[in-house]
Amino acid sequence: MPLHLNKLSVGINDIDHLKTVQERRRRDAISAGLGDILWHQTRHTPRRAGELLNGGSIYWVIKGVIRVRQRLLAFESLTGDDGGKRCRIILDPDLIATDHWPRRPFQGWRYLEDADTPADLDPRATGADMPPELVAELRALGLW
Repeated sequence: MPLHLNKLSVGINDIDHLKTVQERRRRDAISAGLGDILWHQTRHTPRRAGELLNGGSIYWVIKGVIRVRQRLLAFESLTGDDGGKRCRIILDPDLIATDHWPRRPFQGWRYLEDADTPADLDPRATGADMPPELVAELRALGLW
Protein backbone atom coordinates (compact mmCIF):
# COMPACT_ATOMS: atom_id res chain seq x y z
CA MET A 1 0.00 0.00 0.00
CA PRO A 2 1.34 3.44 -0.85
CA LEU A 3 2.19 6.10 1.67
CA HIS A 4 1.01 9.69 1.18
CA LEU A 5 1.77 13.22 2.36
CA ASN A 6 -0.69 15.66 3.90
CA LYS A 7 0.29 19.33 3.45
CA LEU A 8 -1.32 22.69 4.15
CA SER A 9 -1.85 24.84 1.07
CA VAL A 10 -1.27 28.22 2.70
CA GLY A 11 -2.79 31.23 0.96
CA ILE A 12 -4.90 29.14 -1.40
CA ASN A 13 -8.66 29.77 -1.42
CA ASP A 14 -9.97 26.79 -3.39
CA ILE A 15 -9.01 24.16 -5.96
CA ASP A 16 -9.27 26.60 -8.88
CA HIS A 17 -6.90 29.00 -7.11
CA LEU A 18 -4.40 26.16 -6.52
CA LYS A 19 -4.64 25.23 -10.20
CA THR A 20 -3.99 28.84 -11.28
CA VAL A 21 -0.97 29.17 -8.99
CA GLN A 22 0.49 25.85 -10.14
CA GLU A 23 -0.02 26.68 -13.83
CA ARG A 24 1.91 29.92 -13.28
CA ARG A 25 4.73 27.98 -11.58
CA ARG A 26 4.91 25.56 -14.53
CA ARG A 27 5.17 28.49 -16.96
CA ASP A 28 7.89 30.04 -14.78
CA ALA A 29 9.83 26.74 -14.80
CA ILE A 30 9.63 26.59 -18.59
CA SER A 31 10.77 30.22 -18.88
CA ALA A 32 13.70 29.52 -16.55
CA GLY A 33 14.82 26.59 -18.74
CA LEU A 34 13.95 23.94 -16.16
CA GLY A 35 11.43 22.18 -18.39
CA ASP A 36 7.72 21.54 -18.01
CA ILE A 37 7.75 20.44 -14.37
CA LEU A 38 5.72 21.29 -11.32
CA TRP A 39 7.18 21.17 -7.85
CA HIS A 40 6.66 22.21 -4.26
CA GLN A 41 9.82 23.08 -2.37
CA THR A 42 10.36 22.16 1.30
CA ARG A 43 13.25 22.25 3.73
CA HIS A 44 13.49 18.55 4.37
CA THR A 45 13.41 15.46 2.20
CA PRO A 46 10.90 12.92 3.47
CA ARG A 47 12.69 10.02 5.15
CA ARG A 48 10.16 7.59 3.71
CA ALA A 49 10.63 8.81 0.12
CA GLY A 50 10.77 5.29 -1.31
CA GLU A 51 7.36 4.43 0.11
CA LEU A 52 5.91 7.76 -1.09
CA LEU A 53 7.06 7.18 -4.65
CA ASN A 54 5.35 3.80 -4.74
CA GLY A 55 2.01 5.28 -5.84
CA GLY A 56 1.75 8.01 -3.21
CA SER A 57 0.10 11.42 -3.46
CA ILE A 58 0.22 14.74 -1.69
CA TYR A 59 -3.16 15.63 -0.16
CA TRP A 60 -3.63 19.41 -0.02
CA VAL A 61 -5.43 20.96 2.95
CA ILE A 62 -7.20 24.09 1.72
CA LYS A 63 -8.90 26.31 4.31
CA GLY A 64 -8.81 23.54 6.93
CA VAL A 65 -10.13 20.76 4.71
CA ILE A 66 -8.43 18.14 2.52
CA ARG A 67 -9.90 18.95 -0.90
CA VAL A 68 -7.53 17.66 -3.58
CA ARG A 69 -4.53 15.44 -4.21
CA GLN A 70 -1.66 15.13 -6.69
CA ARG A 71 0.51 12.13 -7.45
CA LEU A 72 4.11 12.31 -6.24
CA LEU A 73 6.61 11.76 -9.06
CA ALA A 74 10.06 12.39 -7.57
CA PHE A 75 12.15 14.15 -4.94
CA GLU A 76 15.14 16.32 -5.83
CA SER A 77 17.76 17.62 -3.40
CA LEU A 78 19.11 21.12 -3.95
CA THR A 79 20.84 23.93 -2.12
CA GLY A 80 18.91 27.09 -1.25
CA ASP A 81 20.14 30.65 -1.68
CA ASP A 82 21.19 30.61 1.97
CA GLY A 83 23.29 27.47 1.46
CA GLY A 84 20.80 25.23 3.27
CA LYS A 85 19.53 21.93 1.93
CA ARG A 86 16.12 21.89 0.30
CA CYS A 87 13.86 19.31 -1.34
CA ARG A 88 11.75 19.72 -4.43
CA ILE A 89 8.72 17.49 -4.46
CA ILE A 90 7.96 16.88 -8.13
CA LEU A 91 4.21 16.65 -8.70
CA ASP A 92 1.92 15.36 -11.40
CA PRO A 93 0.04 18.44 -12.67
CA ASP A 94 -3.34 16.65 -12.54
CA LEU A 95 -5.42 17.77 -9.56
CA ILE A 96 -7.79 15.07 -8.31
CA ALA A 97 -10.66 16.32 -6.15
CA THR A 98 -11.24 14.27 -3.01
CA ASP A 99 -13.92 13.86 -0.43
CA HIS A 100 -13.74 16.77 2.05
CA TRP A 101 -11.96 15.85 5.28
CA PRO A 102 -11.39 18.52 7.96
CA ARG A 103 -7.85 18.95 9.27
CA ARG A 104 -6.42 21.13 12.02
CA PRO A 105 -3.43 23.38 11.23
CA PHE A 106 0.03 21.80 11.42
CA GLN A 107 3.55 22.64 10.30
CA GLY A 108 5.44 20.82 7.58
CA TRP A 109 3.74 17.70 6.34
CA ARG A 110 2.26 14.59 7.82
CA TYR A 111 2.42 11.05 6.50
CA LEU A 112 -0.89 9.39 5.68
CA GLU A 113 -1.37 5.67 5.38
CA ASP A 114 -3.49 4.64 2.40
CA ALA A 115 -6.38 3.62 4.68
CA ASP A 116 -6.41 7.13 6.22
CA THR A 117 -7.00 9.08 3.01
CA PRO A 118 -10.23 10.51 1.62
CA ALA A 119 -11.78 8.92 -1.44
CA ASP A 120 -11.46 10.58 -4.83
CA LEU A 121 -14.60 12.35 -5.99
CA ASP A 122 -16.17 11.35 -9.27
CA PRO A 123 -15.75 14.49 -11.42
CA ARG A 124 -19.19 13.87 -12.90
CA ALA A 125 -20.85 13.75 -9.47
CA THR A 126 -22.82 16.76 -8.36
CA GLY A 127 -21.53 18.57 -5.30
CA ALA A 128 -17.82 18.13 -6.05
CA ASP A 129 -17.44 21.90 -5.98
CA MET A 130 -19.53 22.49 -2.86
CA PRO A 131 -18.10 24.71 -0.12
CA PRO A 132 -16.35 22.63 2.55
CA GLU A 133 -18.47 24.21 5.30
CA LEU A 134 -21.64 22.93 3.62
CA VAL A 135 -20.17 19.46 3.17
CA ALA A 136 -19.13 19.41 6.86
CA GLU A 137 -22.64 20.41 7.92
CA LEU A 138 -24.23 17.77 5.68
CA ARG A 139 -21.87 15.17 7.15
CA ALA A 140 -22.75 16.22 10.69
CA LEU A 141 -26.40 15.68 9.81
CA GLY A 142 -25.64 12.29 8.27
CA LEU A 143 -26.76 13.44 4.83
CA TRP A 144 -23.42 13.17 2.96
